[in-house]
Amino acid sequence: VQLQASGGGLVQAGASLRLSCAASARFSNWPVMAWFRQAPGQEREFVVGIRWSRGYTLYADSVKGRFTISRDDAKNTVYLEMNSLKPEDTAVYYCAVGPNVVRDDSKYHLWGQGTQVTVSS
Repeated sequence: VQLQASGGGLVQAGASLRLSCAASARFSNWPVMAWFRQAPGQEREFVVGIRWSRGYTLYADSVKGRFTISRDDAKNTVYLEMNSLKPEDTAVYYCAVGPNVVRDDSKYHLWGQGTQVTVSS
């Protein structure tokens, strides 16, 4: 089973991007998918998580109101719509699956390869 993240790119501040994370199969044992990001020289940080079955979401304060997570169950794909991007959003974005929506990245069991998002000022 694999996770494939895509959609990153170079944009100007204020622009939007949509990231996708496609799973090769439905992870019945891992009902949660989340996005994390890691900027150069910094630790990986939680961005947002969603529980497949109930649609429960948890956002980091830094992205609340600007980022929106959604899912397409038929495609086993989760999207991250990022609006009003800021230079501080620059990072490699990773998707991951796990059993619960938590901010601790050690609780997630499978990770995608990451997609670079660069926001210029």
